[in-house]
Amino acid sequence: MVIVDEYSKDGHGLCSLPTKMSFFEVFFKFYRRIQNEKAVCITSIKRDHGGEFENENFHLLCEENGILHNFLTPRTP
Repeated sequence: MVIVDEYSKDGHGLCSLPTKMSFFEVFFKFYRRIQNEKAVCITSIKRDHGGEFENENFHLLCEENGILHNFLTPRTP
């Protein structure tokens, strides 16, 4: 899993996920770490229509924190 900050172009290679279900746990730890280290909030996420994002906990986190979902065009890098 790689997360890229669009503003600074910093890339964060977090880990290799054994299953898509473990995505939320890794993302949540990253989300809290970024908030604490950089004192910033994540405001939007660009994502594909992958199954790792189709998680009730992920949707609740985004809804509660005002994180917008932007979808990438299929089959683009």
